[in-house]
Amino acid sequence: MKNTLIRKLIATTVIGTLAVTGFTACAAGSDESSASETGSGETVVLRGIVDLVPHSEIIEHVAPQLEEQGIHIELVSTAADATTNERLAAGEIDFNYFQHLPYLESENEANGYDLVSAGGIHIEPITAYSDRYTSVDEVPDNAVVAIPNDGTNEYRALLILEQNGFIVLDDAARDSLSASVADIVEYVRPIEIVEIDSAQIIPTRDDYDFFITNTNKALEAGIDSAKLFSEGEDSPYANIIAIRAEDANNPAIQALVEVLLSEETQQWIADNYNGAVIPVIDLGN
Repeated sequence: MKNTLIRKLIATTVIGTLAVTGFTACAAGSDESSASETGSGETVVLRGIVDLVPHSEIIEHVAPQLEEQGIHIELVSTAADATTNERLAAGEIDFNYFQHLPYLESENEANGYDLVSAGGIHIEPITAYSDRYTSVDEVPDNAVVAIPNDGTNEYRALLILEQNGFIVLDDAARDSLSASVADIVEYVRPIEIVEIDSAQIIPTRDDYDFFITNTNKALEAGIDSAKLFSEGEDSPYANIIAIRAEDANNPAIQALVEVLLSEETQQWIADNYNGAVIPVIDLGN
């Protein structure tokens, strides 16, 4: 029941509560009609930047359904980077799909963007992997573990280390959903934690006894490392469709989110990623 409620809350995002009017056109220079003209009989183009796996694969799965509604998805890039939210805020693209809501909120606060979630689509549970050991019990004392050093993902990594008996976090850090190694108050099992840019964890994984990273990075890299432990299905860190706040009522955006949250698409996610990617809708399987 708890997991079902959390997933519903993730899928039903802030877009429903925004008191927003007005629409924006598609990115400048497009020869097609604007993204706010669905129903006009003309093709509507939505330009987006997404991560490669699983994001682009999910978008490609729903693209034919949107074409039937007169909406064409143009993926400008399948490699989201540090400029992706900036490009969305500037109107170069109409949506992006690579991040969770806490990360988007931190980007808004740091840069003054007015970006919102149009809907949470899937969860990528952060996971501990190892090329040396196959279970937590095999991990020796003083093992070296790499974790991502960016805000919310570092917190998520530290939290699953705590849940699996390695460390104890300060209560204040846990309650704030933000923590670093400095917030560890006890090492229950002696380990050395290396904070590193998330993009460098898998390429340098031979240096560590185990490493913690997002499942999409493991999928993209095609690694077959053993999974030691993982975030639960009740993770609040769903990957979202991010848009400009002024596009909250954009019918093309709403159509995109609707098809992504359809039972068919959510079941496709569940069937294709074997738990590495989790749909936000509880399918009752």
